[in-house]
Amino acid sequence: MGRATDTLATYNAKRRFNETPEPRGKAGKPRKAQGGLYTIQKHEATRLHYDLRLELNGVLKSWAITRGPSLDPSQKRLAVRTEDHPMNYATFEGRIPEGNYGAGTVLLWDKGRWEPEGDAEAGLREGKLAFTLRGERLKGRWALVRMRPKKKEKRENWLLIKEHDNNVERDRPEITEDHQNSVASGRGLKEIAAAPEAMWKKGAARKTAKARKSRHAKLPAFHAPALATLVDEVPTSGNWLYEMKLDGYRAIAAVSADNVKIFTRNGLDWTRKFGGVADALAALDLDGALLDGEICAINEDGRADFSLLQQGIKEGNVPLAYFVFDLLELAGKSRRNEPLTARKAALQKLLNSAPRQGPVFFNDHVRNHGQEMLKSLCDKGFEGIIAKRADATYPQGRSTSWLKIKCEKAQEFVIVGWSPSSRGRSFSSILLGLHEGGELRYAGRVGSGFGDKDLADLAARFKKLARDKPAFTGEVPAAIKRHAHWLDPKLVAHIAFAEFTRDRVVRQGRFVALRADKKAKEVVAEMPKPTKKLTGGKIVGNKVAGIALSHPGKILFPKQGVTKFDLATYLEAASPRMLPFLAGRLLSLVRCPEGQTKQCFFQRHAGAGLSAEFHRLKVKEKDGGTDEYLYLKDAKGLVAAAQISTLEFHVWGSRVKNHEKPERVVFDLDPDEGLDFTAVKRAALRVRDLLDALGLTSYPLITGGKGIHVVAPIRPRHEWPVVKAFAGELAARIAADAPDDFVATMSKAKRRGRIFIDHFRNERGATAIAPYSPRARDGAPVAWPVSWNQLARLNSAASVTFANYRDWLEKPDGWRGYRPQILKASALEALKIDF
Repeated sequence: MGRATDTLATYNAKRRFNETPEPRGKAGKPRKAQGGLYTIQKHEATRLHYDLRLELNGVLKSWAITRGPSLDPSQKRLAVRTEDHPMNYATFEGRIPEGNYGAGTVLLWDKGRWEPEGDAEAGLREGKLAFTLRGERLKGRWALVRMRPKKKEKRENWLLIKEHDNNVERDRPEITEDHQNSVASGRGLKEIAAAPEAMWKKGAARKTAKARKSRHAKLPAFHAPALATLVDEVPTSGNWLYEMKLDGYRAIAAVSADNVKIFTRNGLDWTRKFGGVADALAALDLDGALLDGEICAINEDGRADFSLLQQGIKEGNVPLAYFVFDLLELAGKSRRNEPLTARKAALQKLLNSAPRQGPVFFNDHVRNHGQEMLKSLCDKGFEGIIAKRADATYPQGRSTSWLKIKCEKAQEFVIVGWSPSSRGRSFSSILLGLHEGGELRYAGRVGSGFGDKDLADLAARFKKLARDKPAFTGEVPAAIKRHAHWLDPKLVAHIAFAEFTRDRVVRQGRFVALRADKKAKEVVAEMPKPTKKLTGGKIVGNKVAGIALSHPGKILFPKQGVTKFDLATYLEAASPRMLPFLAGRLLSLVRCPEGQTKQCFFQRHAGAGLSAEFHRLKVKEKDGGTDEYLYLKDAKGLVAAAQISTLEFHVWGSRVKNHEKPERVVFDLDPDEGLDFTAVKRAALRVRDLLDALGLTSYPLITGGKGIHVVAPIRPRHEWPVVKAFAGELAARIAADAPDDFVATMSKAKRRGRIFIDHFRNERGATAIAPYSPRARDGAPVAWPVSWNQLARLNSAASVTFANYRDWLEKPDGWRGYRPQILKASALEALKIDF
């Protein structure tokens, strides 16, 4: 009796029995014969699990089974040994109030008798307990096998395994899915949680839980994680810190008190899949923290193993670890605008209370010797490193503030088909695809790296995704196409490979695992960008293109985390394309000294305090006087504009050297609220076709807002009144031909349900947004020149942003062939314009 009582000390110490309906721990009378009562309780706590309990020596020996029992012997389920429970716990059903250990709903899932094979106590000591169950749902022979303990490991990890007998079931839904309700009451978890008797001591217990919650901020919302740009070498010039690159699942964790949610990179709630990590985070009692990190499985060599991670998620028999490297929010306040070094210092302090053995770890870094770190890790078989700007705010989307350098080539591919095997395997190889230019293309095949489980799992998935024809239109080698079986492009595979061939297909590929956290439509070829082009030479400290920036970390787009340095870097990178449309043209600036969300103002005239990079031209005004207007000449001028927080550039339609004669005609298609982008694209095509009929080739510009500019370059032969009259008459005729769709006047009342053809940008002194100019709008968009073919595939006029502009800079120039044309006399005469 005394021995049993002692084993319940831990159970009693963890519970406040004036707050929880659980029974106080009292030892039962030991039975002479070994074995006895058996139960499984379904427990919806921080994450759903199943508690196995076996009566032995007057108490219930207990294990928490992460994914529940399985009747398939191949499914070895992780069973974590927990404290002994009292015998009267065997019939417990109810709701443990928030703020108490194990808070959540408990349901009696199975009950019956158990009988050990041999000496049960010896089996527990030696780590192998075999037994027979005679439950209402589970029957037959089972085994609990203890896993080899790791250094400093405090918990006992066992595996629950169904042994081979007549009660084995394969290729069927899990028994936990077939049976959801209680064997005692027939109720489900929700019914038990809502039952009056489940509301234990509504006064004291609920007040205590409420008081605890009130001390913490509410659970933070998901925030999309920052992404690193793949580069070819380690950056060394500038203020960088270096972290180990981890091979796992990116995870954003929201934690407040014992309330935890763990999200994938795409915002999927995977808290139950990462139950052990969620429990560990709940135990830290964090106050409204939003964490960024990687969940991994560590193999015997001490390396993150993605295949092992997949096994752990699927079978629940592998401990998982969460390596946290960034702090996005704490106590209801965002930390994303702080420098990385400040965020990491706060994060390290926050995780000081985490057990050293994990599973939650602070992912540390080094400040120097990045090249040596990469070489050492590659020699040991690790994946690579991540370089991060030490003084940068938390980036939005993929940026150059975070760079990744890999030891070997590896990335995700879409599985688009498979080739049959002549050796009796489920398949010989998988056929791969990548998205390029918005379309899916064939990217090679891979036939190695598959284990028996991989072959069986993939073959079963392939049956559900079969299709008659490939999901793409590109070329496939005839020898492969002849025997290919095609699939809907929904599965994403992680592939390691030697290189891409000249035909842009993988060579010497090896299957690693499926990726359930990445969307197939997002999978593109990852080609390393030259590090020196992104970070070296022209960018040193707070200088960009030789221009010193004051407060380079100042946030200009708060929601996206875009800084003054990011703005300057963009303008320097885009300058080769931007300057032909901006240099040597009078312009107006939109300046936002406190960022996009605060007050902004136009500046078109020269003023005090502007640097020498701003050039001036005296221009006659309508009243007969003169004033100084601004223009820029080069990339230094663009960066100087970034220094004074210029978020938009609007240009005249003429050049400084001949500013009285315009060099383009611009039609701004501005839709009324509620009109979709498809209608605006149709309107742009209508304008294009009419200009074409008048002998003018035109080019579309997505404005970064809702509309499209249609731009026709012309030779500077006519003065402003002629070009203004031409544009106005053409707009009027379009509106007259389709009055239900278009309006050519500024009256907002007349615009309802229509597209305003703004032709007023073609008069002297008027400006239009410059190609490649940022916009001071939500989302940090950029006005971008596109081809007509590219426009047809876009869903928004704000498709290009600071998060993806580098990808667009690598695409062919949408305005190739842009050159001045003659605005012919025949075109002016057709519209009855005097000239």
